[in-house]
Amino acid sequence: MDRQLPTRTSGAATTRASGPARNQQQAVDIQLEGGSAPATHAGKVLAAIQPHCDDIPIFAGGTVSKLVAEGYSGVLIRTTNDEMAGAGRTPGEVILNNERDNYEVARRLGLHKVYDLGYRNHLLDGVSRTEMRARLIFLFRLLKVDTVVSYDPWAHYDENPDHVVTAEVVEAACWMAGSPLDYPEHFDAGLEPHAVTEKYYYARGPQLVNRVVDISGHVEQKVAANLANVTQGPAGNAGARLRARLLKEGRDASFLGDTDEDADRAFIRQFLLADDRELGRQFGVDYAEAFHHIRSGDDPVERFLEREGI
Repeated sequence: MDRQLPTRTSGAATTRASGPARNQQQAVDIQLEGGSAPATHAGKVLAAIQPHCDDIPIFAGGTVSKLVAEGYSGVLIRTTNDEMAGAGRTPGEVILNNERDNYEVARRLGLHKVYDLGYRNHLLDGVSRTEMRARLIFLFRLLKVDTVVSYDPWAHYDENPDHVVTAEVVEAACWMAGSPLDYPEHFDAGLEPHAVTEKYYYARGPQLVNRVVDISGHVEQKVAANLANVTQGPAGNAGARLRARLLKEGRDASFLGDTDEDADRAFIRQFLLADDRELGRQFGVDYAEAFHHIRSGDDPVERFLEREGI
């Protein structure tokens, strides 16, 4: 894939992609978002929103950790109960195991509170989107959320209805939360209209990408967040199992370290973060995550100055 690598300017850079990033179909300006000072986003509120407890860790764990480190106060919102995924002798046990993992994911990413909406796993396309949207609008107003990280409502070819519904409802709730006419009873309870003005949208498949975030300084937090998903995570104890098999077969397992914990971490870095590593290489950094980034209501003059590094 041919691409002009960006030249860094004040922690961010823009390049014109001649080929797709994550199979996007249009050529767009892609901004590389680098690290910022710890107090850059002081006072801002971040909502990381996922249908399942492994989505944010896989696709956006580094970015969420980075934004928290830069001053955001963050919460984790999970829309389903994860009953259809992971280990457990009964559905109730699966739900409990995933709930514990989800709280640990939040802790490892530096998010201070978890909200579980509790809808049934794989059945979000059968719930009332109006109800779900209203609950998110309430939370956005209550918490005064400035930025969300969630699935991209305009991505293609995702077969999981939980991803699709969560993405579309989040997008609608972001702008409706700023309306003075929607749910006026909220205002009698002391809330105020509050639109979410910045979004980092990720996707499991093809999507338009206009923001690449350098997560090189937050790889260990991303690894730790994925390790927290012991019930259904993409790695679980896969590293330890692979190390044991290689040793039993008399093969070299040194790349997995000396202990089971080392092996699990190494497995995630080597295999789960392979796409992050490749994307980072294309943009001249060690690891990166890709997003469809949207910021509404900002000053076009300031947007120009930021883009040009002025």
